[in-house]
Amino acid sequence: MAEKPQPIVVQYCQVCGLPAEYCEFGSEFDKCKPWLIQNAPDLYPDLLQAANAKEADKVADQLQSTGISSAAAGGSSEPKQEEVKRLPGGKIKKKEKQEVVIEKVVRNKRKCITTVKGLDLFGVKLSDASKKLGKKFATGASVVKGPTDKEQIDVQGDISYDIVEFITDTWPDVPETAIFFIEDGKKVPAA
Repeated sequence: MAEKPQPIVVQYCQVCGLPAEYCEFGSEFDKCKPWLIQNAPDLYPDLLQAANAKEADKVADQLQSTGISSAAAGGSSEPKQEEVKRLPGGKIKKKEKQEVVIEKVVRNKRKCITTVKGLDLFGVKLSDASKKLGKKFATGASVVKGPTDKEQIDVQGDISYDIVEFITDTWPDVPETAIFFIEDGKKVPAA
């Protein structure tokens, strides 16, 4: 009788999320190298030899330089790395800008809808904000998902004339410099 084939255990890179064999084809191969040398040295023997050569060069340089100059150079040579969220496959998730965008959409010739996007980035509950906007301007207001699957507030009517003052008074965490209007397809600051 033939034996059942056993499943293959695939080792995934902790840096880029790809299988270790495919790290060299990813966009972050330079960042993956230390992890590969430590966890998968048999896959990339050239990396191991290059790392050993670099370590030997560093030791030789440290022996030749004086203790004071190497300590001063070592402390300032480390760059600060930004915290960027990496998704599998090497894609980068960008952090959203904290801004409130107000847009007026005209429908059926005379009817207007004012859309408020981005209030949730300042810690404002959108359901509470829609209730306050509806009461203040005596109109219907609701929380809906926009075309980019992000929640936004739709307010019936053209309230763009008073909304900036109302937002800054009601929620002091939202600065007036972070509020923008979309007019004729261009983003215009409210202040």
